[in-house]
Amino acid sequence: MDLSRLRLNELVSELSEHLAELATARSQVQGLLDAVIAVSTGLDLDVTLHRIVQAAVQLVDAEYGALGVLGPDGQLASFLTIGIDDETRARMGPLPTGHGLLGKVIADPQPLRLPSIAAHSSSVGFPAHHPPMRTFLGVPVLIRDTVFGNLYLTDKRGGRFTEDDEVVVQALAAAAGIAVDNARLFEQTRQRQRWLEALTGLTTDLLSGVDRDKAMDLVARRVADLTAASAAVVLLTPAGHHDRRVVQAAVGDIDAAVLGRVISSDDALIADVVTSGTALIETDLPGNRGQSALADALAGYQQSMAVSMRSGEHITGVLLVLRGKGQPSFVGEQLPLLEFFGSQASLALELAMKQLMRRQLDVVSDRDRIGAELHEHVIQRMFAVGLRLQGMLPTLAGAEARAVRESVKQIDDVITEVRTSIYDLQNSAEPQPLRGRLLDVVVAATGDTVLVPTTRMHGSVDSAAVPVGLGDHAVVVLTAAMSNVVRHSHAHAVRVSVTAADGFDMEVEDDGVGVHDDADGGGLRDMAERARAAGGSFSISKQAGGGTLVQWRAPLTGR
Repeated sequence: MDLSRLRLNELVSELSEHLAELATARSQVQGLLDAVIAVSTGLDLDVTLHRIVQAAVQLVDAEYGALGVLGPDGQLASFLTIGIDDETRARMGPLPTGHGLLGKVIADPQPLRLPSIAAHSSSVGFPAHHPPMRTFLGVPVLIRDTVFGNLYLTDKRGGRFTEDDEVVVQALAAAAGIAVDNARLFEQTRQRQRWLEALTGLTTDLLSGVDRDKAMDLVARRVADLTAASAAVVLLTPAGHHDRRVVQAAVGDIDAAVLGRVISSDDALIADVVTSGTALIETDLPGNRGQSALADALAGYQQSMAVSMRSGEHITGVLLVLRGKGQPSFVGEQLPLLEFFGSQASLALELAMKQLMRRQLDVVSDRDRIGAELHEHVIQRMFAVGLRLQGMLPTLAGAEARAVRESVKQIDDVITEVRTSIYDLQNSAEPQPLRGRLLDVVVAATGDTVLVPTTRMHGSVDSAAVPVGLGDHAVVVLTAAMSNVVRHSHAHAVRVSVTAADGFDMEVEDDGVGVHDDADGGGLRDMAERARAAGGSFSISKQAGGGTLVQWRAPLTGR
């Protein structure tokens, strides 16, 4: 009887344990389902990543949780934590870089469950101010058989992580991989939409008639915004100089002095892009920038993306975006978008320039038509009137004859003025914009030298506010000034600044030995004469820190 009662108690106890296990298992299954639903709700990537860590911590009752996301190089690119407050995180310093146990799971993407972190051979300890941690569970998160990142859980409340914990976290990681993939696809779709909207807006702005400088500045700003870059630079090919690139626009926190800088096409920063047209990401910019003519402007930047701007088969420029140390890495998915944007922006710019040329041709055509009408109708009629008046002279005498002769003379003067106007109409279309002519002078003068030129142009340099004659003066003066710099200054760099605003101001400054006795005296006199002829001023001075500054100024018509 007692034996039967004992056996019954054992059976009841065993049944109770099984029921408890079933209840626990059911609770874990329900918890897993809730966790899967939680991480699958919504398509925002950052929110999804946070939900994954939060769900994993709650599912196995862990004190701390983290998700390490891997970058293109297979190393930690970002690290999201749960359980560590902001103050503690700030005291801990930089986020992990993937050493120790974290690196172990990265190198060998298999589940890793440990009763003691300190006892494992890969453990390297914790940084100062890091909370103590004992038990550990690490599980990889895969997306289409590729490791996206790893889930790290530590300090299970009430004991060690169990085999069941490992199984449910693996199941959660599988669901998380699908959720992350969906969120990334949605993010990519949304990003493509942003790029297309930006490109549409840019095309509209370009075709509305903005000038070249504003257009390139607009391209740089749109690209910097779309790529979350610290800075963006647009380098264009000068007409007739395919071995050179000019910094046409630079936005963000980059030094504005880089604008107008002329660099060689084989410069280390852009050589691969220019040579092959291949888009590339550079993650170790400091290692290469020392070989670039833009090295001084790139200080502080860690990584870059560079793509070509194309017109048909020709590379017309380079788009360059930059990020500094500590910023997220550029990712490969951004390259095709940037490349497409660059090619479409180049096409839109080309269409805008052709549209501008068509408008200029329309103006020339109108001028030709007006000139022909003036010649065929006005001049011929005035000439006929003059002949009739001259025919009346033999019948007149005294004051009447003098009045008719004066009228004939006035008619001849008017005919001469009209003919001059016709000639001006036919020859007022400048074959090349002044901006391009001045840039050609700088490139031609420095092309075979070690000089690093910087050219900056502001205001309405190419507008009708700068008369053709004044533009011709400016080209001759700049040619003479650049010749003196190349021949006499022994300079390393030269800065050319041209501004057409309240007046026309041109400065040429070098870092050489200052005004030299061998400087071309005839050239300096010619600069001064041309300034006087234009109603302006000219000066040349030695700078306190070394070098020479040439200043040439003239008023603008109607300003």
